Amino acid sequence: MTEILPLWNDINLEVSGPNENAPSIQPFLLEGTGPFPVIIVAAGGAYARRAEHEAYPVAKWLNSIGISSVVLNYRVAPYKHPIPLNDAKRAIRMVRSLAGDWNLDPSRVGILGFSAGGHLASSAGTHYDLGNPEAEDPAERYSSRPDLMILCYPVISMGEVAHVGSRTNLLGEFPDAELVELLSNEKQITGETPPAFLWHTADDASVPVENSLLFAAGLGRHKVPFDLHVFESGRHGLGLAEEHSEASEWTRLCEKWLRKQNF
Repeated sequence: MTEILPLWNDINLEVSGPNENAPSIQPFLLEGTGPFPVIIVAAGGAYARRAEHEAYPVAKWLNSIGISSVVLNYRVAPYKHPIPLNDAKRAIRMVRSLAGDWNLDPSRVGILGFSAGGHLASSAGTHYDLGNPEAEDPAERYSSRPDLMILCYPVISMGEVAHVGSRTNLLGEFPDAELVELLSNEKQITGETPPAFLWHTADDASVPVENSLLFAAGLGRHKVPFDLHVFESGRHGLGLAEEHSEASEWTRLCEKWLRKQNF
């Protein structure tokens, strides 16, 4: 396991349970001639846990294609919005602030998320800010906007096609309608939203494929570049999908897309 760096100076790391090691980041950095692009990895788990197979193997896959990576240990239930999003935004700022020390390119910082981690990644891409130049903490002076998003069978909407467990864990059992609208990220896309790669399986029984379709449609309306892949069959939670004959193609397709994005 790599070094664990706390995200916040004034918040102690949890020591057990679903929030173990949160909130923190764990870098998997490449050595050699850089600076390297970097992608922050957010595992899924319905905002109740973080699935390990969607974190460390993915970080190492990114290393294998020449991209540094950082695993994000964001807080999950009982913590609710905006805490997970604040953790994601802070991670992006920290990575940019440490880019010089870590041989990274601060203009090539992406975020990748699975399932509820995909909701978190899409939230980072639609609810970012450009930083506070007057902040005492140097990291807070940096933008939290990712330069691209990779969304893997993502939870996107908090509305009709929502994953109910993710919505309940993030927003509560009876969320306010305005909060549901705000965190339905297909409705928060603008022309400044970063480009995205999305993949899903059409028969996903946990998170309906409509989540990815809605987000892709919104990106299209705003002329934001995207690459969408829907595989006919599979299951939820595939991760790298190495043993699935169809969905295992997503890593190859994503690598090609990343090269096009200069990552």
